[in-house]
Amino acid sequence: MKRRRFQTVAVLFGNAAMFLALSIAEASASDSSIAVRATNQLGLELYGMCCRANGDSNLLLSPCSIQTALAMCYAGADGDTRAEMQRALHYPQDEILLHKSFQTLWSVFNRAVSESRARLVQARAHGARLEPIEISFANRLFGQQGYGFQEAFLNFVKEFYAAPMMAVDFARKPEQSGGAINSWVARETHQKIRNVIPKNMLTPSTRLVLVNALYFKAAWEEPFETGLTKNRTFRIRGAGAKPVPTMTALTSVGYAKLNGFSAIALPYGNCDFQFVILLPDEARELAAVEAKMTPEILDACKQMPYQLITLQMPKFKLQPDTMWLGKTLQSLGMKSAFDLPPKSANFGRIAPRKPDDYLFLSDVLHKTFISVDEKGTEAAAATVMPMETGGGPPEKIMEIHVDRPFLFAIQHRETGACLFLGRVTDPR
Repeated sequence: MKRRRFQTVAVLFGNAAMFLALSIAEASASDSSIAVRATNQLGLELYGMCCRANGDSNLLLSPCSIQTALAMCYAGADGDTRAEMQRALHYPQDEILLHKSFQTLWSVFNRAVSESRARLVQARAHGARLEPIEISFANRLFGQQGYGFQEAFLNFVKEFYAAPMMAVDFARKPEQSGGAINSWVARETHQKIRNVIPKNMLTPSTRLVLVNALYFKAAWEEPFETGLTKNRTFRIRGAGAKPVPTMTALTSVGYAKLNGFSAIALPYGNCDFQFVILLPDEARELAAVEAKMTPEILDACKQMPYQLITLQMPKFKLQPDTMWLGKTLQSLGMKSAFDLPPKSANFGRIAPRKPDDYLFLSDVLHKTFISVDEKGTEAAAATVMPMETGGGPPEKIMEIHVDRPFLFAIQHRETGACLFLGRVTDPR
C-alpha cells in the first residue's frame, strides 16, 4: 500500500452512510431508480474488469455494497475530485437527489424485511410454515479521538444511517483498533466476513474508518429436495466435464430466452428478491454473454414471465480472496480521489483540507461470501476504503441443466437492484 507522510483516514464500507453539508429539509423526495441505475452500471463495469484481471476463475462482488460506499465518499468530495467521481460512478448532477435515492433504496429493502416478517406471523397463526428473510446493513464510524472531523458530516451519518462514532486510538494502537473493527464486521455478517482489514493495513496515521456490513439470507420459494441431489457433470471453465453435487426440482421460475443465453429467475419465498441465472447456450460462450450484459438486461430480469421447468443446478459456495479495486476505479476516471496527481484530492467536506493534512483514497478493498444449496442462499459483503491524508404450465415441461459456467445475481424484483453479482466457472 502506498505510504505518505500525511495523516491517514481508513474508511470501511459495505453499504455506508452518506453525507451532505446541506439542510435535510432542502432535500426533495426521490425514488430509488437513480441509485439502482448507478449501482448496476458500476457493478457491471467492475465485474467486467475483474473478469479480465482474474481469467476464468469464479467471481463474486456486491454492487450495492461498493456503490453505496462510494456514494458516501462522494458526499465528502469537492472540486475536481467530486467531478471525477460523479462521472466515473454514473451519478446525476443533482447531488441531493442522488443521496435521497440511496436512502430510499435501503428504505425499500427495510420495508421488504418488515413485510416478510408480517407475512410470517400471519402464516404461522394459520399453521403454515414460512422462512423469514434476513437482510442487514449495519453502519459504524471508528474515529481517531480528538481529530477535527466536520460536525455536519458526523451528524448526517448518525441521523440518516444510524452510524454513531466510536472513538479509538489509531495513533497508538492501530492493530488493536483494526481487530475491533474486524470483530464487529464478523459479528454483523454472522461470521461470514472475517479479517476484512488485513494486518498492518491501519497505521498510526489512520484517522477514520467508516464501517458497513451487508448480510443476506433467504429460502427458496420452492426448496430443492435433498434426496434428489446427486453428482452430475459440469463443464469446468467451459472445458472438461467433472461430477459436482447438483440439485434438481420441478419448479416455476421467471424465464426468458435471449440472444445466446437464457435468463432464469428463482424466487425466494416470502420476499421480493430472486436469484437470477444467466446461462450461455454453449459451454464456452460465457465471455460472449458477459460482453452483452447491460443495466437494461438486468432490469428486464426483474419481472420475467413464469414458466414451469425441470431445473438442475449445482450447489456452490464462494468465498473469494479480497478484491483490491483501487486501480480499477482509477482506470474508470477516479484519479484525484486517489491523489493522482499528488495534492489533487479534495475531501474537504469530511475534514478541513490543509496543505499538509488532507484526505485521499489509498485503495478500495472488497470481500464477499455466498452459499447456494437446497434450502436457499446466504451471502455477505464488506468493503474497505482506506483514505490517507496528502400463467399455467406449458404443454411440454422444459428442462434446463445448469451444467456449464454461468452468471448469477441476487436481485430485488421491485427495483431491479443487484445486491450481489458473480459467475460460477467451477462449483467444486
